[in-house]
Amino acid sequence: MHSSGYKIRNQQGIYFITFAVVEWIDVFTRRQYADVVVDSLNYCQKEKGLEIDAWCLMSNHLHLIISSSKGELSDVLRDFKKFTASKILKSIENNVQESRRAWMLWIFKSAGAKNSNNKIYQFWRQSNQPKELETNKFKDEKLNYIHMNPVEAGVVNEAEHYRYSSAIDYSGGKGLVEVCFL
Repeated sequence: MHSSGYKIRNQQGIYFITFAVVEWIDVFTRRQYADVVVDSLNYCQKEKGLEIDAWCLMSNHLHLIISSSKGELSDVLRDFKKFTASKILKSIENNVQESRRAWMLWIFKSAGAKNSNNKIYQFWRQSNQPKELETNKFKDEKLNYIHMNPVEAGVVNEAEHYRYSSAIDYSGGKGLVEVCFL
């Protein structure tokens, strides 16, 4: 179910978006699954015109500040979610060493059964809750929120030390994903 308050109305706008895994399953504690997201972000930048101003991948959700330089942002996000879901689910299915495999697939299958748009599984929650960043104050607030997420969660002491984040780029280093600075 989509709320009309959570639509991308301005396809050329800059948005704060969060993708969460269904039931908030901690999928991205495994590097092989997190790397699918990173590789897909990089692909969408090169091939689909996705512009990433900031990002942070936590254990069960992804925060982005993004826009699109070509095409509809909604289309890029749809394709990103579909591709990453398929690739990560296949990786989980084929990973015999994944101790949580049966449990995770059961949760994803249960979630998938509740939504007629799915064939079998649902990986990402339906809503992205896009919020257009129309003021510098709101941009700064969301940028800080994204980068401080791993610090607030107790994963790292300094935001720029978190591998799956653009905080390193904003502190002068080079991260895993190319960023367009706000």
